[in-house]
Amino acid sequence: MAKKDDLQVQKIPSQVVADESWSELLRQLVAHLRQNSAQLRQEWARRITQARLLTAMTQDEIFAEATTIYDNYVDALESGTFEALQAYARQLSERIIPRGVETDEVIGIVLLLRDVLARSLFAKYQHDFPFLNRVLDAYEPAANSIANTVAVSFVKERERTITQQQEAIRELSTPVLQVRERLLILPIIGLLDPQRARQLTEQLLQGIRTNRAKVVVIDITGVAAMDSNVANHLVQTVEASRLLGATVIVTGLSPEIAQTLVTIGVDLTKMNTVGDLQGGIEEAERLLGYKVIPVSEQLRKE
Repeated sequence: MAKKDDLQVQKIPSQVVADESWSELLRQLVAHLRQNSAQLRQEWARRITQARLLTAMTQDEIFAEATTIYDNYVDALESGTFEALQAYARQLSERIIPRGVETDEVIGIVLLLRDVLARSLFAKYQHDFPFLNRVLDAYEPAANSIANTVAVSFVKERERTITQQQEAIRELSTPVLQVRERLLILPIIGLLDPQRARQLTEQLLQGIRTNRAKVVVIDITGVAAMDSNVANHLVQTVEASRLLGATVIVTGLSPEIAQTLVTIGVDLTKMNTVGDLQGGIEEAERLLGYKVIPVSEQLRKE
């Protein structure tokens, strides 16, 4: 559960709660919203559909979520605390973010609920404008805090989901493959930024340790360019692998990357480079003591 200081506003302003008249107004407000809950939830769901929000969800799903959100909303108005609403907002976000629901949709449905409830209050107290104004003065601070709670909870969950997806994509884009005993291949495709370079090093070193690898072929044919920081990181990865007992063969160097390595002063005599992946694998097998024998020659021996 998020800490209470995660949000700037966690409960209805103290001056509202402390004043008995304000408390009485909120009590009447909550009683009205509970008494008319079925009608107001139905109207809110209708407005959501009319505004073309939550289009990734069915009508039944929208009404079910509207019912639960409404009940949490009224509970927050009554208690002045938002922990339960925060928890539900996170759970809702976990369910709807993978379905493509955007932040503006969530903010939109909360604002629609605020409008539906405000219209209901206006209809109830329209013949007593002084009292209506007092009710709205009591309702608006709480409604603003609730909207902020839901929006912040959704944004935080969305950021967490995006971070997880980025990590998954990076892992998929830098696979450490064991092609034979003691031999690993790490094909790299696409942009090699500092964060991905660090992750690459961690995965490779873990792979060397787990598989007791003696030779690693890093193929960067699919990397168009890299800056000096990433180039230095590549050199450090080669050195770290050597300390773990593995020889690294780098294949697929483009002229641009080779120029970068020269520019930053890398001693290329300490880096084993081969033109292409096939040549790198052949060199790795030679280092491991494997010998490729043509099938015809093997058949003659037999």
